[in-house]
Order: sequence, then C-alpha cells, then structure tokens
Amino acid sequence: MDLGLDGKVVFIAGASRGIGYAMAEAFVGEGAKVCITGRTQSTLEEAAERLGGDVLAVAGDMTRSADVIKALDAAEAQLGPIYCAVANVGIGRAPSGFDVTDEDWDADVAQNLTGSMFVAREAVRRMMRRSPEEREGANVIMISSIAGVDALGTSLTYSASKAAINHAGRSLAKFVGPDGIRVNVIAPGNILFEGGSWESIIKDRRDVWDKWIEREVALQRFGKVEEIADAALFLASKRSAFTTGEVFVVDGGQVK
Repeated sequence: MDLGLDGKVVFIAGASRGIGYAMAEAFVGEGAKVCITGRTQSTLEEAAERLGGDVLAVAGDMTRSADVIKALDAAEAQLGPIYCAVANVGIGRAPSGFDVTDEDWDADVAQNLTGSMFVAREAVRRMMRRSPEEREGANVIMISSIAGVDALGTSLTYSASKAAINHAGRSLAKFVGPDGIRVNVIAPGNILFEGGSWESIIKDRRDVWDKWIEREVALQRFGKVEEIADAALFLASKRSAFTTGEVFVVDGGQVK
C-alpha cells in the first residue's frame, strides 16, 4: 500500500526510545525525512545512527517554546517544510491520589499537556504560512493515553493532562480543518518496551501483571511500540485524508 510518505518531512518529539523511536523507524521505512527530538543530544545521535536514512537529531526541552521553535527551525532548514509533526511528549512524576503538591502538578501538566501543545502550535504556524497547495496533507498527531479516555486509577496529574490533550486535539482540528490541516490523537494502552514504565512495574511480579492483563485486556497481552507506530503511519498518510479530530485508542480492547 502506498502511503504517500516518501520524501515527506516528519518531526517527532521524544524519539530517542520507546514509542517515539518506533514511529521514527516506521517513517524512515516509508522513505520520510525525519527530525527526532529529545533532551539529550548524544542519545538522539545514537538513535539517529541506528535509524539510518535521512534523519536529523536536534536536542531540546519540548516544554519550552523557545526550544520547540529552534528544533522546528532546524528541521525545516535542513530537511524542508514540515509535513507531519508528532507531539510525543509526556511522563508522570506525581504519586496516585488527590494530594498532589503544586510542584508535581505544574511539572506534570507542563510535561504532558503544555509540551504537546507547544509542538502542535508551532508546527501549525509553519504549515499555515504555506499556500494551500504547499500544505496539502499536512497534519499533526498528538500522543495521549487511555488514562485520558477513562478513569483508570492512574496519577491524577497524568490522567487529567492526557484527557486535556484529547480535547485540545479535537478542538485544534476544528480550528485548522478549513485550512486543510488535520489533527488527530493516538491514545495508547499498556505498551511494553525496554526501558519503559511497564518494564519497571512488572519486573518483580510479572505473573501477577500477566494475570491482570489477561483479565482486563480483550486481546490478553501488552501492546508493542510498532503497533502505535503503524497507527501513526496511517494517520499521517494520504490514506486518512478524511480523518481529523479523532482520538484513536490502541489498547487491545481494555475493559477497565
């Protein structure tokens, strides 16, 4: 199937490992030019070397708009106009429960919501400067979580900010749809990968968590980063040209 991504410029935040890296790998495989970002330049350069292809590594803190602008400027200067921007920004540090400190609240909202919106906003600004013909097919993908779709008992700051991404993505799609720019959100479920949060959670009690997955997830397994990457490829491609303002849940059919 021709996805029409060959030669397109794709900007992916948080791409040195995990879901972000898998997405970068998938886009490179389709012939796209990819800019990967993250906080540490050396880690990004190692990732870029593994990826091969036409990959640019630019370090920056995506919760700072100046860093987002700098990274996007570098991507467009070296690769060309951004076709797809993937806002894969987020992690939670606050504990479960209602009693969250001001510092934890501010940090988690900045990491999970503000950073994603900065990436989306700055990417759209660049897309809007081009003519309708030049920005044809341009789109933004935001990464949230099933924790933002339903109350699953996760950290309050994490779930609230991910829910805000879902709503912000839908709202942004309404604003920019008339200009031909699409915005969609991917809400991953329980994705297991090396160095990820689930690897740390299950390492000492794998049998218990395997039973939980079998009980709560219809497909009775953890998800793979490649399965999130495949969803991103579809949403970025011309095959989803009539799809915008959607939250794509990729969770294996989790029931709670």
